[in-house]
Parts: sequence; structure tokens; C-alpha cells
Amino acid sequence: MTKMEQAFHLFDAYNQQDPSVVIWNGQQYPSEYFYAIKLHEWVKRLDAAASEPLLLASRCQHIGRWEIARKTYPEGRVGYLTWRNDLSKFHAQKATEILQSLGYEMDIIARVNQIVLKKQLKTDTEVQTMENALCLVFLEFQYDDFIKKHPAETMIRILQKTWAKMSAPGRQMASSLTYSETGKLLLNKALERVS
Repeated sequence: MTKMEQAFHLFDAYNQQDPSVVIWNGQQYPSEYFYAIKLHEWVKRLDAAASEPLLLASRCQHIGRWEIARKTYPEGRVGYLTWRNDLSKFHAQKATEILQSLGYEMDIIARVNQIVLKKQLKTDTEVQTMENALCLVFLEFQYDDFIKKHPAETMIRILQKTWAKMSAPGRQMASSLTYSETGKLLLNKALERVS
């Protein structure tokens, strides 16, 4: 096993502890394990020559996410943003601990952290690739559940923000996904308002 494969194994083992589950194609998976695998796959599709730090980051982007619950923070935007910020630092710290345990060089660990923390989004191509992949995971695997939980106007705003986060390669991939009828309708409405 290469060092990177060992890292994947440790990241996956950690995420397999997630108590919440995703059912996909009749199979049950721990949520964060499933999303980490799908994020990794999207990163490879978006960048066939993805660097080792980007591939590592894709597999640990949300490592242990269930350990810091949203409900432990105040309601509203400020509470949400504080939670997201604290989560990012937590993911970076967990990734650092695992990569250090495998003897990874500090420059690789630092680069993984930059990507996980989404530093210089829009100007750093690897960070933007990660953002594109995150948006694509949402659209492919989480979008329909969101539709069930939120009114149409809220979903249109979410879709507009999602679209704005992506660069051209992400939008191109997003346009090629298969959506439910409602999903397609909402996405079309969101994009009409963007243009």
C-alpha cells in the first residue's frame, strides 16, 4: 500500500464511524464515508492529473463532520457561519493528525490544509476544483432531499449560490447531470434569474 492509499484507508475508517447513513442504489453507507468517496471521484473526473494533496484533501474534506453538530450553535446566519468555520478547522486538524501519523512531509500537510480550508478560492485552481466537486456532490446526491425540506424560493436561492460557487468546468458537469422533474424545473428557474 502506498502512503496515499494508507491515508485513504485511515480517512475512510474514521468516516465509517458516522452514525448517520445514506441509502444509495439499495445499499446503506455511513454518510460522511459515502460523500468522501463521491467527492474523491468528482475531483478525479474534474482533474485527471490531480495532485496528491488535492486527492488527499478530497478524501478528508469533511472528516468527522458529525462530531460537531449544527444544533450546538445559535440559529441564524452568524451561528451557521461560525459552525462552518469551526468545522473546517476541525477537518484540517483531523487530517493533519492522520497525515503526521503516516510521516507525511509538512509541505504536503500544509497544502492539504489550504485546500480543506478553501484558502484563495477562485484564484487557486485546486481549491476551485474542490469547490466544484463539493457542489456536484450536493447536486447529484443531496439536492432532492433538500427539495423535500425547503420551499421553492429557498431552493432557487440555494441553487443560485451553488452555481455562483462553481467555475466553468463545474457548471459544465452540473449541466450534464440527470435531475428529477422538480429538480430540473427549480434549476432552470434559478438559472433564468442569474442570466
